[in-house]
Amino acid sequence: MDYNIYLLATDPNNPCRDVIHSRDTHLKIRVFCLTEESFSPDNNEIQLYAYAESKLYAFETINIVAEDALDVVSAIQWYAEYIDFPEMEILPDDPRPGEHMAM
Repeated sequence: MDYNIYLLATDPNNPCRDVIHSRDTHLKIRVFCLTEESFSPDNNEIQLYAYAESKLYAFETINIVAEDALDVVSAIQWYAEYIDFPEMEILPDDPRPGEHMAM
């Protein structure tokens, strides 16, 4: 079984703004900490959400292509392991009251 290798780009000016990169595909996912910053979803991208302890994260693809869509969840699971919260539950919709549902 083949496994994707993921890399993480971090922003030194914003510890909550990571970008997950797949080494072997074009997949890139931007990470947002919704408890610390605002987030406006891009209708052309895939968004998923997750809680890790008391932080709510949004994960949004960057220029997603069809062949990479199936790897989004595994990339987020890799990130959950990276932040030492492997039990993070991935949610399809923004769980905050009054926020738009993902399409």
